[in-house]
Amino acid sequence: MQYVRFGHTGLKVSRLCLGCMSFGTPEWRAWVADEETGMAVIRHAVEVGINFFDTADVYSFGKSEETLGRGLKEFLPRREDAVVATKVFFPTGPAPNDRGLSRKHILASIDASLRRLGTDYVDLYQIHRWDPATPIEETLRALDDVVRAGKARYIGASSMFAWQLMKALSLQEREGWTRFVSMQNHYNLVYREEEREMLPLCRAEGLGVMPWSPLARGLLAGSRVSGTQRAATDEQMAEWYSDAVDGPVVERVAEIAAERGVKPAQIALTWLLSKPEVTAPIVGASKTAYIDDAVAAIEVTLSPEDVSRLEKPYRPHRVLGHE
Repeated sequence: MQYVRFGHTGLKVSRLCLGCMSFGTPEWRAWVADEETGMAVIRHAVEVGINFFDTADVYSFGKSEETLGRGLKEFLPRREDAVVATKVFFPTGPAPNDRGLSRKHILASIDASLRRLGTDYVDLYQIHRWDPATPIEETLRALDDVVRAGKARYIGASSMFAWQLMKALSLQEREGWTRFVSMQNHYNLVYREEEREMLPLCRAEGLGVMPWSPLARGLLAGSRVSGTQRAATDEQMAEWYSDAVDGPVVERVAEIAAERGVKPAQIALTWLLSKPEVTAPIVGASKTAYIDDAVAAIEVTLSPEDVSRLEKPYRPHRVLGHE
């Protein structure tokens, strides 16, 4: 496993981040694995050297955080050996204050996440989306208080417009509040709109980039062809990606993978890892074999010609993933 600096911080993270959205209960999403499967995947991730784990309070009604917490306690000798990230924003209950980025919800949510994770602190606390209903000043001050209370080591942001991120960074600098150190955004071979403004901003401001859905919800790994449960039940995949627009990219990935004698998922991940702005793609896995495939991608190299061939079929998209 390779380890890299997380943005401009001194934190070192594995080149891959294990995404834990697929751990918890199928009652939340049909494609979610049960706890036994999740524990097995976490164990294997630790065995291959992954030290970076991402979850959120909304995943499986909080059960994803519980599974991750139990897994890390069982398979790691020390809490300090893990870099644990979680997120806040989406509804976690029926009441009007069980959502968003108000001070009330943030302070309640960090405590609830810590209880479920079974830890005194998280390494990275992220806002899952931008909240238009809450003044950003209120959100940023609450996040600063979370860090000052020792409940989070760093804070980060997720999918939003570049102007929104820059506004937040400017306010944090002006007020002396804890600064965002990372961006978790939607970025892969079939969705490259982040290259227009967000990635250049992250590079200029020194933020670590941890793309979610690096395989386009399995599309780039051939899930539509193989007929996985997620491909059959994930409505968002059908809404976001289409064969007419994205099919040529998927075919090109498969073509180059066949030439190189590797799996399509490895080519898609290798392309992402080749981007200088990208720190650690968030890789979801419901089987230990998927972890091995992802780790193998670190050792694959692409020539400039390969990169050009992969990128040529791309067609622009509307903004996806800010909802």
